Amino acid sequence: MAAAFTAIGGKWKLTLIYWLAHGESHFAGLRRRAAPITPKVLAEQLRELEADGLVERVATGPVPAPVIYRLTPYGATVLPVVEGVRVWGEAHLRRTESTVAPDTAMSCADMIG
Repeated sequence: MAAAFTAIGGKWKLTLIYWLAHGESHFAGLRRRAAPITPKVLAEQLRELEADGLVERVATGPVPAPVIYRLTPYGATVLPVVEGVRVWGEAHLRRTESTVAPDTAMSCADMIG
């Protein structure tokens, strides 16, 4: 458990993996999707995910060209966990009588294969 929480624990890592499961993204795109994350925290989380081999940083040209972030094949192995957490979270919101509109189109299940 400790190794798993080190690699994917924290407030933002599963969220970032979730968004990257739906396609590669530039830094700004991830920041918009994961708002209210700060640029500093986003950069730290992406660096940690990259160091653990879950996310790949791809330069699109010479500096200062933007970079693209995407899941690695190894990163895709965590998608069942992400999907389980997403489904549990929706059930938890329903249980606590919060309103949420489940969006099955945004499921990670299609990405798991």
